[in-house]
Amino acid sequence: MVNKMGARQKQLLKLLRGNRTGMSVDELSKGLEITRNAVRQHLASLEAAGLIAAGVTRPSGGGRPQQLYVLTELGQESFPRQYSWLAQLVVASVQREEGAENMRKRLNGIGAGIARQIRSQYPELTTQQEKVQKLAEVMDQLGYNARNATLPGGEAVIEADNCVFHQMAVKDLEICHLDKGLMETFTDTKVEQHECMASGGDLCRFRFLPKKE
Repeated sequence: MVNKMGARQKQLLKLLRGNRTGMSVDELSKGLEITRNAVRQHLASLEAAGLIAAGVTRPSGGGRPQQLYVLTELGQESFPRQYSWLAQLVVASVQREEGAENMRKRLNGIGAGIARQIRSQYPELTTQQEKVQKLAEVMDQLGYNARNATLPGGEAVIEADNCVFHQMAVKDLEICHLDKGLMETFTDTKVEQHECMASGGDLCRFRFLPKKE
């Protein structure tokens, strides 16, 4: 659906995707570098299509409260998730062959296998920082809308706000072990997830810790 829109509307939706609590007309105008009237026209069109909705209002320091706009579920699902359909087939196959008790181990192994194939394309990666930075790029290309971020103490993490397995993860968090296997194998680290969209978080945030000997 996103591919059929104009560039400005795509940018607007992407801004809202990265700000799950919502954005005001003024904030969207600044982010898109267009007039407030132009923003309102795009909002009206996207709201009519069911992709966005008016969210809560926010105090504006003595003036009229600011109306915030958010993505609807349809808006969230309009972004490409390039291999969620394949994962559904994989999960169904694992369940049939192994049963639920072995699901975690098998999904982790599948993710690790994917990581080894991708890592073979980047033999120049040596440090953990290089691997984490490249992993963020790879995940972004796969549709996660992933990016590198830094915690207050300086620790590098990856944040993603378009989980390709979101609908599956809401039903069963075991699917997240495919992602974990991919990330751990790609970076040669132990991955800890400190926020999860499927559990009500605003995004998915991953830390990368040294493996214990």
